[in-house]
Amino acid sequence: MDISDSERIKQREIAFHKIHPNPDQATTAAHFLIEVDGILSAVPASSTLLHIQYDVLKTTLIEIEEALTELGLHLDTGLFNRLKRALHYYTEETVRANCGCDCCDLNCTDKLFAKRYQLIEHGCRDERPEHWRRYL
Repeated sequence: MDISDSERIKQREIAFHKIHPNPDQATTAAHFLIEVDGILSAVPASSTLLHIQYDVLKTTLIEIEEALTELGLHLDTGLFNRLKRALHYYTEETVRANCGCDCCDLNCTDKLFAKRYQLIEHGCRDERPEHWRRYL
């Protein structure tokens, strides 16, 4: 299914917590994100606010924010920002699902390998009944 550029290209604001050892988290995040595939622009509006533009078919806001928290930056956790993020996560997941993007389920590969592991014959099976396994 083809998707228009207005639905595919997202413009978001990422707000950072004011109390942090790095006083300019937005600039640090912009330098990191500009190298990421799918990020079209990352411009710090202030020391705690970052404007980003990205392609939702290549990356999502949840992936971007998880990368920033792994980098050690602290996102603003106010109620308004949490609600706004949850709405963006939902709409981006819906857009990706409507496009037929097969990477919407982040654990699809893990589930595939777990299912395959259960089906093959190997010596790693515990033959005891389930209620006996809980005692050890």
